[in-house]
Amino acid sequence: MKPRFWLLAFILCCVRRDTAAQVPTVQTGIDVLRVQNFAPLSNKRVGLITNQTGIASDGITTIDVLAKANRVTLVSLFAPEHGLKGRVLAGRQVGNSRDAVTKLPIYSLYGSTRKPTKTMLKGVTALVYDIQDVGVRSYTYISTLGLCMEAAAENNIPFFVLDRPNPLGGVTLEGNLPSAAFRSFIGKYPIPYRHGLTVGELARMINGKGWLKGGKRCRLTVISMRGWKREMPWAETGLRWTATSPNVPYSTTPFFLAATGIAGEAGLDIGAGTTKPFERVGLPGLDNTALHSALRSSNMPNVAVSPATWRTNPTEESTGVDFAWTTPNPNNVTRLNFEIVAAIRRTFPEKPLFVGNRARMFDLACGTDTVRKSLLRSETAASVWQKWTAGSQAFASARRPFLLY
Repeated sequence: MKPRFWLLAFILCCVRRDTAAQVPTVQTGIDVLRVQNFAPLSNKRVGLITNQTGIASDGITTIDVLAKANRVTLVSLFAPEHGLKGRVLAGRQVGNSRDAVTKLPIYSLYGSTRKPTKTMLKGVTALVYDIQDVGVRSYTYISTLGLCMEAAAENNIPFFVLDRPNPLGGVTLEGNLPSAAFRSFIGKYPIPYRHGLTVGELARMINGKGWLKGGKRCRLTVISMRGWKREMPWAETGLRWTATSPNVPYSTTPFFLAATGIAGEAGLDIGAGTTKPFERVGLPGLDNTALHSALRSSNMPNVAVSPATWRTNPTEESTGVDFAWTTPNPNNVTRLNFEIVAAIRRTFPEKPLFVGNRARMFDLACGTDTVRKSLLRSETAASVWQKWTAGSQAFASARRPFLLY
């Protein structure tokens, strides 16, 4: 088969901070499946749920690995938000298509449907999921995972997850457990915002807790990693980072996404489309010196702040601040979202936040409306965050039966 030159080009454009890996310390699920000579999938007709992050340690895509595997027949591909190649911007629908190399159908799970239909699953005797997650609740690949598990349960198809590391690590938990009123595609399950689970562990918990529609359970198998430890930073895995979506290009980006992604839902510019997505926050016309001063006075730990100016399009310039972590794998990162919103409300009261549907999107990202209401009452960000993240402590024991590492 033809090599996937698009994947090589995509990886090369995203190596600003992620230098070429040496021999990987960690074997991901697809690597372990290879070692097993694909025995769990023997004589299966496979529907593969994947994107550009489904890649083995030698750079060969999971699509190509399974297409060439003995006693495995790859029959269809399913792609999440951002499409099979991960190039479509957030929130934009993706249509069905056909893979240029394998000639297999590519069914979009972010278009007319977000769950595989019976027609899409015709002839499939096993569903396999191989997508790199980023470790935050609002990333939609988690919802896609759950909906695919539902389809597997409803159609009596075994479901396999090829596990991958959580780039935020597997120890620290931050955030509340969303109530049913605030469940959505950016927060489908009652897990903390920074949940500390691998995708395989998430699948085990979703299945084991009966969170699938109607309390159903699918026939789940997780192909576990070898060599991964919960406290392991991404750099120690030896794995090369592949951009999980257009605005998550580096292995460090998930920490910034956790720190500013919720604030972005309030209507702030968080650098999407620039070379520092999620690493900055501002608005057109802000006094970045004043914002810098306000954020520094918050005594937010583990983060450095500096004034910045950037353009997200040719006609409009944003002013604000850039962030940098002062320690690898920092904790309490989600607190920065609330410090940002509080600082802008305090320093620039004339700048409207939560305009239009922004209030609802902010609430869905938070998993509650109490955060927004507390910030509008000028409650301190530190206090709001402490109350919001308290629920994560109970989750620590609830997740224990589902941990693999």
